[in-house]
Amino acid sequence: MYNVQCAMYNVQCAISCNRGWESLKKVRITVMRQTVYEDLMAQYENPIEHACTMQVGQVFVANGWQKPEGLCDSAWDSMSAFVMTLAHGGEDIYSGWMKNKRSAMISCNDGFRPVSFLIETLDEEAGQ
Repeated sequence: MYNVQCAMYNVQCAISCNRGWESLKKVRITVMRQTVYEDLMAQYENPIEHACTMQVGQVFVANGWQKPEGLCDSAWDSMSAFVMTLAHGGEDIYSGWMKNKRSAMISCNDGFRPVSFLIETLDEEAGQ
């Protein structure tokens, strides 16, 4: 195995050249917290409908690198590099950042109502 530097987020990935779909792991994505900044919304945001449907405690499972059905596109854009890293067996992202080396805590990029997600590698192979 060798380490690949993922340029987009400067995430260290442990990816082997000969790993195929069968070696990818499933990744659990749990909605941990949602914050709403109503003062910022009132001052800067145009009214929109259905801005975020994520609920605290909601769980998604990524089948390897595939975006889970029902997961917000904006949230996926924020976390997909981390999901890919974990699905390929990467761990210890940012050298000791998380207590569980096979996890990450990521927030979506919505500045008005950010959502925090706990991303964890499962032992189950993707594709099953």
